Amino acid sequence: MTSYKVLDVNDDLPIRTKGKVHSGKVRSVYWLTDADSKRLINEKGYNVPADTELAIMVISDRISAFDCIWQGENGLNGVPGKGIALNSVAAHWFNMFNEAGLAGNHIVDIPHPYVWIVRKASTVKVEAIARQYITGSMWRDYAKGERHFCGLQLPEGLKANQKLEHVLITPSTKGIIEGVADIPAVDDVNITRENITNNLDVFNFKSTDDVTKYEKLLVEGFELISSELAKLGQIFVDTKFEFGYVEDLNGVQQLIYIDEVGTPDSSRIWDEASYKNGKIVENSKEGFRQLLINNVPESDVLLNKDRMAEREQLAKDYILPESVMLEVSDTYVGIASKIIGKEIVIPNDPRQEVIAILDTDYGLIVN
Repeated sequence: MTSYKVLDVNDDLPIRTKGKVHSGKVRSVYWLTDADSKRLINEKGYNVPADTELAIMVISDRISAFDCIWQGENGLNGVPGKGIALNSVAAHWFNMFNEAGLAGNHIVDIPHPYVWIVRKASTVKVEAIARQYITGSMWRDYAKGERHFCGLQLPEGLKANQKLEHVLITPSTKGIIEGVADIPAVDDVNITRENITNNLDVFNFKSTDDVTKYEKLLVEGFELISSELAKLGQIFVDTKFEFGYVEDLNGVQQLIYIDEVGTPDSSRIWDEASYKNGKIVENSKEGFRQLLINNVPESDVLLNKDRMAEREQLAKDYILPESVMLEVSDTYVGIASKIIGKEIVIPNDPRQEVIAILDTDYGLIVN
């Protein structure tokens, strides 16, 4: 496995763009020129308005946890197969959501397992979080006596990792929300439904009905994935979805799923047989997060948002053994292969494959 090249840098591909490349923790977004967007919509027959802005979204194999990027020894600055695993799983669920009649998504084409062509969406500024079990940060706060979460009241007597009676919607802010009295101006802070409905414009919702719609799409999507994972002996514990607006062919604004859904990065997934035996076996990034918590010199640096500068320095200095990176690879590739129903094949050189396809089949490479 060590012979594989990981795609750890994904924001320097020679793709013709307008403006700067947006480089996120895991994905980079290349906005195409208007001429290229129009050409591809016409050539490929994409089912979007002719003036839709398109972007190439390239996923990397970098691994992010606690808002930092982590590296391995021997120059292994990513997890082999992680990018293809995430994209494959998200595309699988997006397709199932479509088939079930839930809502569309932002993907218009998949040229390569590491690449999506996406349409521009007007993003709702809410991290749409759904939980079926009490674990993680919610459990830590509950154990300290907290019973109110995002406007919801939890009963007394819950135990760690217990299944909840209903799927809970516990939203948080996407980005920093400013100018709202009862919402701190920091990223990823818990909010209530009332916070959203009282500030529709701030959160980029068009109506209160759309708040209800996002909640419906969140729960329905959660339940669909949960049902499918149960067939594979896996438990869908909690997840984060994102939503945005796009215009359909009739000029009507539609609320759709964006970013990724149901992946090992955006969700907790537990092995069901182990859970029934009283043991938690993580089949998601949460396993990597727990490994860091248990192995760094001081776990509070990872958990305390007030120590972000120390955390960033720790991530730069802390080099993970290659064996750990390959274990994480096995987790991602293993669960993804189960979900999509076929073995994930890790490319030998994803970067060169991506460049070749975007050049030959899409005419987007600047030589």
